[in-house]
Amino acid sequence: MTAYAEFGKAVHERGGSIRDYDRASRAEEKALLAICAYSAVREGDRWAKARYLLEIEARGELDLAEHMQALLRSTMWKG
Repeated sequence: MTAYAEFGKAVHERGGSIRDYDRASRAEEKALLAICAYSAVREGDRWAKARYLLEIEARGELDLAEHMQALLRSTMWKG
């Protein structure tokens, strides 16, 4: 909650509107979904993805069904 409050405050301080906040929020959600969907092949990439997503999940931000679906699809063999 604190992070979202600070995010809203930052948008407001820069002269942004609720529309700017919504647009930034959608962009953030799209980026997170892209990370979930990324099929990490190399070990270093897998570790980086897992560490990042564990941090996001600990903050309660990895909560949509689309996140889980993208994560599961990203682990399927595409060879």
